[in-house]
Amino acid sequence: MITKLTVDKIMEATDIVEVVGEFVQLKKRGANYVGLSPFANEKTPSFTVSPVKGIFKDFSSGKGGSAVTFLMELEKFTYPEALKWLAKKYGIEVEETVESAENKEAENHRESLMIVSSFAAQFFQRSMWDTDEGKSIGLSYFRERAFTPEVMRKFELGYSPDQWEAFTGEAIKSGYQEQYLEETGLSVKRDNGTLYDRYRGRVMFPIHSFTGRVIAFGGRTLKSDKNVPKYVNSPESEIYHKSNVLYGLYFAKRSIREQDNCYLVEGYADVLSVHQAGIENVVASSGTSLTVEQIRLIGRLTQNITILYDGDAAGIKASLRGLDLILEEGLNVKVVLFPDGDDPDSYVRKVGASAFKQYIEHNKKDFIPYKTSILLKDAGSDPLRRAEVIREVVESIARIPDSIKASVFIRECSHQMQIEERVLLTELNKMRLARSKKTGLQAERIEAYQDNTQPAPTLEAPREKHTGLTQEKEVIRLLLHYGNRIVDWDDIANTYIGPFVISQLDDVTFDNEQCKMFIDIYRKQVEDGVLPDEQFFIHHPDKQIVDLSVDLLASRYTLSENWYEMHKILVSDETQNMRATVLGAIFHLKQQKVSVILENLRKELQAAQNAEEEEILMGRYIQLKKVEKYISDYLGSVIIK
Repeated sequence: MITKLTVDKIMEATDIVEVVGEFVQLKKRGANYVGLSPFANEKTPSFTVSPVKGIFKDFSSGKGGSAVTFLMELEKFTYPEALKWLAKKYGIEVEETVESAENKEAENHRESLMIVSSFAAQFFQRSMWDTDEGKSIGLSYFRERAFTPEVMRKFELGYSPDQWEAFTGEAIKSGYQEQYLEETGLSVKRDNGTLYDRYRGRVMFPIHSFTGRVIAFGGRTLKSDKNVPKYVNSPESEIYHKSNVLYGLYFAKRSIREQDNCYLVEGYADVLSVHQAGIENVVASSGTSLTVEQIRLIGRLTQNITILYDGDAAGIKASLRGLDLILEEGLNVKVVLFPDGDDPDSYVRKVGASAFKQYIEHNKKDFIPYKTSILLKDAGSDPLRRAEVIREVVESIARIPDSIKASVFIRECSHQMQIEERVLLTELNKMRLARSKKTGLQAERIEAYQDNTQPAPTLEAPREKHTGLTQEKEVIRLLLHYGNRIVDWDDIANTYIGPFVISQLDDVTFDNEQCKMFIDIYRKQVEDGVLPDEQFFIHHPDKQIVDLSVDLLASRYTLSENWYEMHKILVSDETQNMRATVLGAIFHLKQQKVSVILENLRKELQAAQNAEEEEILMGRYIQLKKVEKYISDYLGSVIIK
């Protein structure tokens, strides 16, 4: 257990915009920040962060909460893991009631795999830097590639000794269970049940998660034996799914956001060399075909991707179709082709950082015209092949969700392919219609938030209709927003709204379990002499309480600042008459509860077995009708008899 003092320090230091901004590209809008949801595939921003309240709300998935909740939802951290991640980010020493070493075996399964992977990374680093074999083989290899010690240590490069059980033996000796060694793929089981090292005799490239933890490895052999695979990568595991990971993203994400661009290369060495040259916004798909999940990872940080190709023409043509996925996700794609025989790694080492940057700047091209030129060159003068090129290019354009961008590319490609723009547009519309029918989606997407007159996302909750469950939530909403305000009304003065509301609810039973739990917690805090605020509930350990609180603190829209000036429509502010707001909510809730009781009494009267039972029920009914009239008189309602 992490001590409360440490938790308080972490919460005080945490800036939710800064934390979420490491995973989502945020843009300021009014008092809040908006971005694309990291939990759902969307083209219009519905993800909102409030720095004032310290919460996020994702209206696509319904998720919301604090910075801790965000890490738990996105990275699947446990509560302690999320706190430790924040503590590390803000340089806070974590105090625990029990030493973490004693808790290792009690860690959950996923954390155990993480711990083993971290141990392996440290072992491979020590093997490279501190042993004769590691220095002469592993370190020499990286030095030949001109990698600096700073980059080697930053990316935690290492070496696995050329022995059958060097790592496995050390791990078991250190107390790590064989089950986790095998599940992570660090060790392989023989037929007789014993384990041996998967990566023996290889230089090691640790693969990091989005939050910087080692989750897998790539190992490169230095032997020339053609029967030995050049690279061996970690198998899929609970902590590693290769389709969801980009090599180097943890080290690149800050630069990607700052530069608003992501350079995509093919291999580990490309990332290391380009990063070392001062271009840190670079990642690799590690030799696998680019996946939608990987594209969306980049899309959290920027809408711009630049592909850095080597000079292999065959490889380029093979990858062109796959890059259509980037267009489909709404990202902008440019490509850079290096001279024959060069890849980003070799070229940057050949010409240096400055010339490398200039080359990219002068040679980057939009993907669609680039793809068109490559395919036209390959088709030559063959009319059938040229017709196929036209269809393939238009098919790529049809994937672009932004109609304006698509129109621009249609016009450019019509000149490039020497074909009428009208013909391309006709083909484009056919493809879009076919896709629309196939997927059941609308052909056109309406882009929100483009007009300044549109309401901007905020986290001020709207007033809802006064019925049933909504009334229970309305009372809780007011407690969250205004519970620690002092009232100074004529008949009620010098008291806090929170305790006052709680005192008025002694005769009310909440039907919704979440609401009942919230009121019970609030009442207990008040009885203990504590006035809980919204942060108390946002950071509450019970997820149901957090979800309820965030839902009531967050709403998607508010009126823009110039609403009244533009439309001359005055919208009432509930804080202008807090007495009416608070008492109105309490009395509406009581009115709803009384209505339910009266309805039940009417049913009981109809089913009464004798005059005595009927008389008792009628007495209760008349008494409750008086209560109902009192409430209605206050609310200015008319009871229809």
